[in-house]
Amino acid sequence: FFFSSRRRHTSCREVSWARRCVQETGINPVVVFSIAKAIKEVKETGIEVAIVVGGGNIWRGLLGCAKGMERATSDYIGMMGTVMNSLAMQDALEKCGIATRVQSAIEMRQVAEPYIRRRAIRHLEKGRVVIFAAGIGSPYFSTDTTAALRAAEIEANVILMAKNNTDGVYDSDPRHNPDAKKFSDLEYMDVLQKGLKVMDSTATSLCMDNRIPLIVFSIDDPTNILKAALGNEIGTVLG
Repeated sequence: FFFSSRRRHTSCREVSWARRCVQETGINPVVVFSIAKAIKEVKETGIEVAIVVGGGNIWRGLLGCAKGMERATSDYIGMMGTVMNSLAMQDALEKCGIATRVQSAIEMRQVAEPYIRRRAIRHLEKGRVVIFAAGIGSPYFSTDTTAALRAAEIEANVILMAKNNTDGVYDSDPRHNPDAKKFSDLEYMDVLQKGLKVMDSTATSLCMDNRIPLIVFSIDDPTNILKAALGNEIGTVLG
């Protein structure tokens, strides 16, 4: 999932992405709450926060497709999973005293607001956290692309991508190659040319075209969210 944030009363905005609010096969309330507490610390600095949540712990569209399901149907199921995760994160944030709104790209008014860009920005200006659910509402587009698109729409200054079991971008998988080299900074064009598995090519191109920088860091320690939001040297910076 992604967080997007910006400094209140300025034009500065940041977007951040994390993947640890859930277990592989379900929602882990303990982990969700630990991330919520970290987001509260970010909010206390005056940064406005929005989040894009994935649904891979519940369903992966490509996996369903590989087992014979129609791709569009499989992707829509995955979007429903992102709504479930969004509601879990909303619950944890509100238990931490943070006013939160979930906006869904697929209308389901009983549990979430419909996605409306100007309303989302107004929520941020009022100090609320906004969680963007259901991707962009269309199949074939990843959570990566959703985060890049929402970041552009709310004019975010940076995307913060928090990941499990890795502290940045490497030239190969450090879990399988002990000699893998970590990059401290990268250009988006390098990501595309080298085929680095940071984001999919659509999301990478969208960030590059809109000049939105991206910071990739580990969420194994939730305090890294605050460090990244404050601009500390952490992970890999893309831009």
